[in-house]
Amino acid sequence: MSRWIILLRGINVGGHRKVPMNELKVALDHAGFEAIATYIQSGNVVLDDQEESPSTVRERVAVAIQQRFGFDVAVIVRSAADLTAVADSHHGDGLIDPKLLHVVFFSEVPSPDRRAALDVLAAEYAPDTWSYSGAGRELFVAYPDGSGRSKFGLDVVERTLGVTGTARNLNTVRRLIDLAQ
Repeated sequence: MSRWIILLRGINVGGHRKVPMNELKVALDHAGFEAIATYIQSGNVVLDDQEESPSTVRERVAVAIQQRFGFDVAVIVRSAADLTAVADSHHGDGLIDPKLLHVVFFSEVPSPDRRAALDVLAAEYAPDTWSYSGAGRELFVAYPDGSGRSKFGLDVVERTLGVTGTARNLNTVRRLIDLAQ
């Protein structure tokens, strides 16, 4: 049995693409997943499954959501061990509040050329800063003035890197790790 963290992009935002967590749990249960737990309303799920392939888990979750709610959702899947490694890999300078440090989880690793194109934008988006995880499947973004005031949003990241992503603050990442244990 594998423990998986499911991160859904763009649900329950501004009253659009509503996915009540209780209904999501029912849909995932009917899809054969076990030990399903959700965290807040922004699409964070921890579950167990016999499947060892994250891409197969991603597809099954996407199908379950489409069948239950009638729309497609970007689904990012990480193992519990992957999420722990990501959280442990960024220690920051200790000066930023964990709620101001976000992790953008990518659907795939962006190409080196795309990463270089994003890095060229650093001065334009100061004081926000970013760095990649060791595997390159995540981007750590520090928003010293808060993400709500920043112009460096997920749309800039996705457009520049050419991948789908979804972001969570470090506190949420840590809570998901706790739920997975």
